[in-house]
Amino acid sequence: MALGARVLKTGIAVTLSLYAALLIGSTSPVIAAVAAIFAMQPSIYRSWRYFLDQLQTNVLGAALALAAGRFFSNEPLAIGIVCILVILICLQMKMEETIGITLVTVVAVMEASGHWDFALNRFLLSLIGIGAAFLVNIFFIPPRPKEQYVSQIHSVFQKMSLLLRTVISDEIKETVFRDEKQALEGALKSLAGKYSLFEEEQKKLKRAKYSRSRHLVVYKQMLHTMEKGAEVLDVIDEHYFGAGRSPEADEMFDHHLERLIKYHEHVMLKFDDKLKPDSQEGENFEEENTRFMDWVVQRCSEGLEGSVRLSVVAAVMYDYGFQTGRLNRLVEQFKGGSDLKDPLDFSLQRLRKNFEKS
Repeated sequence: MALGARVLKTGIAVTLSLYAALLIGSTSPVIAAVAAIFAMQPSIYRSWRYFLDQLQTNVLGAALALAAGRFFSNEPLAIGIVCILVILICLQMKMEETIGITLVTVVAVMEASGHWDFALNRFLLSLIGIGAAFLVNIFFIPPRPKEQYVSQIHSVFQKMSLLLRTVISDEIKETVFRDEKQALEGALKSLAGKYSLFEEEQKKLKRAKYSRSRHLVVYKQMLHTMEKGAEVLDVIDEHYFGAGRSPEADEMFDHHLERLIKYHEHVMLKFDDKLKPDSQEGENFEEENTRFMDWVVQRCSEGLEGSVRLSVVAAVMYDYGFQTGRLNRLVEQFKGGSDLKDPLDFSLQRLRKNFEKS
């Protein structure tokens, strides 16, 4: 089991908050430690946003708890009612993530039965824990969503490449295939989460530079292309083996799937600047992709057995190739320094202009 940075930082934040609580002479430092555990976030932007939100909801929760504590002391029923009220307020303010620590603050303050000094002390302990987590997250191994995303996308591609290359030839063991496919699905969800963090940080925490915005366009298409590749696996599993197939169809599908993954690999290497300038691997692939789809459509028009289910598989494979081609053009624009434009949008604009001229 790997020791992740977030796990390590949580431990450091808890230690720091406990020491800080002891320095101010607190007899209940555990409140600061609990707040630090809840407050550790996966990105700097979310840490800052969480800190601001917690400051608002904790002040509100502490004020309500202090007022209720003066009138109702620390009666369990009163504490429960105030907790319900605070939860409703947090939901109304759309600050659901702050509910946990805010309720800890409410219970701790109400336990003081309305005494200002105890209530203030316990409120400060919550802020100490939140602040400790915020500072540790910024200054100790700060989150780097972009680097994590780039590293993970190559790992996910390797998993997907193995499965796509063996799914039709049926060379891999069934149990191994199921386990690897499940691992791929989990890795794709994690990858999508990493992209969301990266995009969020670039757009909201920093004033996005032009170069960063260009990266976002390419990385988003990388993720979308990966998802299309995983979709090919699902459709093959559901439709391909249940369709009546000839040896020619098996060979055709297997060969084209190999070309798809090699083309995707070619685009990834191009983005990493690992290809020679005269590399020809990706040339004419879109024509091959179209010829493959035409072959399947012709087979379907002849009414051959299993052709409908095979056409479903072929359509998803074609779309995977189309999205890979779109990624290839975006990478070429990015490496060439030109403005990044979605190739599909460009084609639609060109058709619209031609129509207007006519």
